[in-house]
Amino acid sequence: MVNPLASQPRVRLNNGVEMPLLGLGVYDMYGREAETAVIRALEIGYRLIDTATLYENEAEVGRAVRASGLPRQELFVTTKVANPDQGFDATLRAFEASLQRLKFDYIDLYLVHWPIKGKRRATWQALEKLYEEGRVRAIGVANYLQPFLEELATYARVVPAVNQVEFSPYLYLKDLLVYCRNRGIQLQAYSPLLRGIRLKDPRLLALAARYGKTPAQLILRWDMEHGVSAIPKSSNPQRLLENTGLFDFQISADDMAFMDTFHENLRVVEDPMTML
Repeated sequence: MVNPLASQPRVRLNNGVEMPLLGLGVYDMYGREAETAVIRALEIGYRLIDTATLYENEAEVGRAVRASGLPRQELFVTTKVANPDQGFDATLRAFEASLQRLKFDYIDLYLVHWPIKGKRRATWQALEKLYEEGRVRAIGVANYLQPFLEELATYARVVPAVNQVEFSPYLYLKDLLVYCRNRGIQLQAYSPLLRGIRLKDPRLLALAARYGKTPAQLILRWDMEHGVSAIPKSSNPQRLLENTGLFDFQISADDMAFMDTFHENLRVVEDPMTML
């Protein structure tokens, strides 16, 4: 199969590690579905796979990686410490358990999944220890809006390489994007396609038709134009392939500005600010 992602751009994180801009998220996939989706994605050309302890499919992701036959160093695998496992010692134990389930020697990117009150500092210090020991290639956070990042900056010795948040034209977090960009933190969008609930927006459909692309491809390209990595979730082979079709066109500056106006503070996941 021709790899449609062979020439996709990679982003250089703030520690020099390179990460593909487009990846596969495997939230809400279990058992054989998860394993098959990852195998198919790797066959298509995906090289970034995003899982988490919370998703209960790390073992399946690990099996799929081994079944692919691809060299481990060609892949970029992210996982995250679950909320009940946060805290210094608990995070270190959780990391070891993730490694055992994945059957990996290291993890490319390890994230704090949510900013849990009372545990944020200790959890981050555990990630710094893992990073300094060379157990992970990069560390970062997820669901950290600006107040959490500002708090983190008061005690962190290592600047997060990635901040993974819900982000889309309908949840255009411009201030957060600027904040992260100014501090060398790569923003990464989960649920970039809003689980499909805005893919029939007439404005989006009209733009997509003009570019000869699908609404999903247009949204993912919008992410890339903003310098944001994206990890859309799908186990459907056609959707997996469709989501790769965003590197052969550009959105004009006027159309980017128009899509920015789609913002309506629409979330499909809990607002992290409830954890402040």
